[in-house]
Amino acid sequence: MKQKLFTFFLALVASVSAIYAQKGTCGGNLTWRLSDGTLTISGTGGMTDYTIHKVSPWYDYSSSIQSVIITDGVTSIGDYAFYRCSRLKSVTIPNSVTSIGENAFDNCTRLTSVTIPNSVTSIGNSAFFYCESLTSVTIPNGVTSIGAEVFGGCSSLTPVTIPNSVTSIGNGAFLECSSLTSITIPNSVKSIGSQAFWKCTGLTSVTIPNSVTSIGYDAFCGCSGLTSVTILNGVKSIGEYAFYGCSSLTSITIPNSVTSIGGWAFYKCSSLTSITIPNSVTSIGE
Repeated sequence: MKQKLFTFFLALVASVSAIYAQKGTCGGNLTWRLSDGTLTISGTGGMTDYTIHKVSPWYDYSSSIQSVIITDGVTSIGDYAFYRCSRLKSVTIPNSVTSIGENAFDNCTRLTSVTIPNSVTSIGNSAFFYCESLTSVTIPNGVTSIGAEVFGGCSSLTPVTIPNSVTSIGNGAFLECSSLTSITIPNSVKSIGSQAFWKCTGLTSVTIPNSVTSIGYDAFCGCSGLTSVTILNGVKSIGEYAFYGCSSLTSITIPNSVTSIGGWAFYKCSSLTSITIPNSVTSIGE
């Protein structure tokens, strides 16, 4: 009987300790504390990077986190920092933050909006991957590249402004952003990666500026609502499957700068009745 009571006492102590242990460190000079659904990270310096296997110290409480407050002094948001915080709705990011790590908000399915301060110059791959409720986001002027799958699967995301500082749009950057109806690609962009706008079914028109030299594999594949595409003089290659399945596409302009059109580039573009291929084209794929 005494042994059972002792065992029960130890379990009770462990349980109470767990309740009051919702705090700790998350970087050399950073601490975290979770209280009433709000996770507060404070201190100075960069946050620790985490992985799927080496999870954040608050991961066990991720389903109870509803808001995140990062105080001034924190300089970076670590990789996988808020991975699968499925109830997270709001985030406060201070001007001291300069980088957002890979998969930082991956699968935060209830996150509705994010304001990224102008201090941020780097947003890691898949940072907001499958944030299905995200309707708006501000990309600051200091960001030079939109990495792979940064906003992939953000199916509620409405028109996004890409600043003039961006020089590349990565692979799958906006894949399956089905609510995205328009996108303005600035003259600073030099390359559009593969599957960059894959299955953006709400996208109706797009203009590729003359700064872009290549349109990647599958770039606009499955954009079934896309009716017109204007490619300005500068693009040299149109990748394989680039406009595959763009069933509403009725017109496209191919400039004299294009030298190659990849295989299946316009396959299943069932509304396209005519196309002019310039003399500059030296190869057309299958």
